[in-house]
Amino acid sequence: MLKNITIGQFFPGNSVIHRMDPRTKLILVFAFVVGIFLVKSFWGYLLIGIYILFAIAICKIPFRYMLKGLRPIFIIVLFTLVLNVLMTPGEKLVFEWRRLKIYEEGIRMGFYFAVRLILLVLGSQILTLTTSPLALTDGLETLFKPLQRIGLPVHELAMMMTIALRFIPTLLNETDKIMKAQMSRGADFESGNLISRAKSLVPVMVPLFISAFRRADDLALAMEARCYRGGEGRTRMKKLSFTSADLITTFVFILFVASIVMVQVLV
Repeated sequence: MLKNITIGQFFPGNSVIHRMDPRTKLILVFAFVVGIFLVKSFWGYLLIGIYILFAIAICKIPFRYMLKGLRPIFIIVLFTLVLNVLMTPGEKLVFEWRRLKIYEEGIRMGFYFAVRLILLVLGSQILTLTTSPLALTDGLETLFKPLQRIGLPVHELAMMMTIALRFIPTLLNETDKIMKAQMSRGADFESGNLISRAKSLVPVMVPLFISAFRRADDLALAMEARCYRGGEGRTRMKKLSFTSADLITTFVFILFVASIVMVQVLV
């Protein structure tokens, strides 16, 4: 399960989306997330799915690798689907057994929510897999720079977010190593009820927290050794600049939004 988590990982490449400015990708992903919650028809979700598949094909990321990132949220998607099917009232009754009633509106709502979660994860994966942590930091800092006027430490917040994102794969690998070491000593993480499984994770969490604090201390010492003093007066080796790839992708995204609006109006 831990190996299936792809959040925070970077998939190197030279595609059009890889070469885009991180600021453009962040803005488009934000607009994409907002747009998902505005869609309320099957054909709208179908167009979004086609757009996601098209973006994955351009990135040249293996589709199996993208699906691997969906496995950790399978339980959440299933729970959302079942909860909406059972709890959403409606007018068209599909199934009834004692007090259990399932309506057509509940099935539709559960399907829409499940598809939204899947599309949200795929869209965020495209952003993190095609953008290096350093470029993501620079993009976030540049976009939120106007907030410095109200005293918000933009650089520090962007740095914290990127460091946390960067160390997710590292901590997952560390967790996997600790679990394998405990299993070689006879630990059992799979049998028993939920409470016993939670108790069996205690020998994993303690060394994991110790390792995380040690890594944080090493990172702080490394940053001090390199004379890091925050974002004030800091220069960058690679300056962000908009290219033709940003213009082409933005134009395609505008056409995509226009097609979604047309579907919402006509269907």
